[in-house]
Amino acid sequence: MKLAVGADHAGFHLKSKVIAYLHEQGYQTKDFGTYSADSVDYPDFAHPVAATVDADDYPMGILICGSANGVCMTANKYPYVRAAICWNEELAQLARQHNDANILCLPARFISEELALEIVKTFLSTPFEGGRHEKRVNKISLA
Repeated sequence: MKLAVGADHAGFHLKSKVIAYLHEQGYQTKDFGTYSADSVDYPDFAHPVAATVDADDYPMGILICGSANGVCMTANKYPYVRAAICWNEELAQLARQHNDANILCLPARFISEELALEIVKTFLSTPFEGGRHEKRVNKISLA
């Protein structure tokens, strides 16, 4: 699977760890930046990731910033993006099972590297349940 990945300065370090983990697991990634810990504006990295997921160029993405709020708000502007902030494994599992989330947003300042990798693993390995959740998910997009 191909994954789009991006982060602002607060998520830069964790992004490199997540990308290394993904490569170890056999995933292909496109890194949309940032490429240093220098201060940047999170929408500059959230927009390209969300746009590629929205266009179905990449089936899923991962965005990382300090709180995950900014990248999540930006990503959810796209009609076919369902971005979810997850700070534990249960939220990642439910975001996939019930909401068919296609972008994981990680709050770098609030979780450890180890927990982040477990969240990524859970998010990517959990299928959407469909069923009663499918009609609800279909009501999310205004497009």
